[in-house]
Amino acid sequence: MVGDYIGHGVLQIDTLLGGWERVTAGYLVEGPTPVLVETGSQSSVPALLDALHRHGVQPAGLAGVAVTHIHLDHAGGVGDVARAFPNATVYVHPKGARHLVDPTRLVDSASRIYGDLLDTLYGRLEPTPRDRLRVLEDGDQIKIGPTRTLTTVDSPGHAKHHLALHDSDSGILFAGDAVGVRLPDAGILRPATPPPDFNLDQALASLEKFRARTPSGVALAHYGLLPDPLELLEEAQETLRRWAEVAESAWREGRDIAAALDQAFGGELAATDPSQREKLETLNGIHSNAAGFRRWLETRAGSPEQHPHP
Repeated sequence: MVGDYIGHGVLQIDTLLGGWERVTAGYLVEGPTPVLVETGSQSSVPALLDALHRHGVQPAGLAGVAVTHIHLDHAGGVGDVARAFPNATVYVHPKGARHLVDPTRLVDSASRIYGDLLDTLYGRLEPTPRDRLRVLEDGDQIKIGPTRTLTTVDSPGHAKHHLALHDSDSGILFAGDAVGVRLPDAGILRPATPPPDFNLDQALASLEKFRARTPSGVALAHYGLLPDPLELLEEAQETLRRWAEVAESAWREGRDIAAALDQAFGGELAATDPSQREKLETLNGIHSNAAGFRRWLETRAGSPEQHPHP
C-alpha cells in the first residue's frame, strides 16, 4: 500500500522518519498539476520517492512541492525531491526561502540542537536553485486544477516561517506543526514550542485563523488527519495555554521549566508503550518545548540577561 486516501484526491504518505511508522507524513494533492505537501527529512527521501513512484508519479509529473516550514523534519528533503522532479515549483514562506537556497546556517543551527541525531535520524538539506522557488504570502493560492486550489494561511507561532495550506476541494487544512503533535500510537496532543521562534500570542492567533476557515479536517505532519477540526483546534488552544501557564510560573519563580512541564504533563504518557514515548520525546521533547517557552518569556521581558532562569 503506497498510502491512504484521507480525502478526495488527497493521498497521505508515511515518510518513515528513521524507519519509524506514523511519525512523519507527506500529502499528495492530486489534480492536473499535483502538489506534494511536506517532503519530510532528507533521511525520508528514499521512502518518499519510492511511494510516489509506485503511485505512478513520473519525474515530469509533479508540479509543485510545498513545505509548511523549513525545519528539517518537514523540508530536509526539498533539495533532493526538487532534483528528482525537475518541473516542480518549490513553495515556501518568504522568511524561509533564503535558507532553502543556502542551507548552511540552518544546518549549522540544527547540528547544535540535534548533535549526532542530525545525521543518524534527520539528515541534512541540499540547496534548492533560487529559480525553482516561489514564496507564498498569506492568502496566495496554488492552482491544482480548474476548480482546485491550495490557499496559504500565514501561521507563525511555532516558527516565523510557518504556513498552512487549505484545500478547496477536500476542505482539509494541512497544518504542519501549528496545531501541535499527535502521534497515533501515543494518543495525546502535545504543543510544539521549540526555540528560537516560538511565540504564544502568534500561535494562538494562528489557531484562530484556522478556526475561521472551518476546515473539514486538519492534517498534521505528525501525524495524519484528525476529524472534528473545531474541537481539535479548541483542544490545541487550551493545551497550549496550560503548558504556557506552567512554564511561565516556573520561570517567574526561578524553577526549571522542563522539570515543571514534566511534572505537570509527563504523566500523560505513563500508559504509553516505551518505544512510542521515545518517538514523541525525540520528535517533540519536553526539553525542546521548555527551551522555546524560556526564549519566548525572555524575549517578551526584553532582556535575556536580566532573566537567567533555567
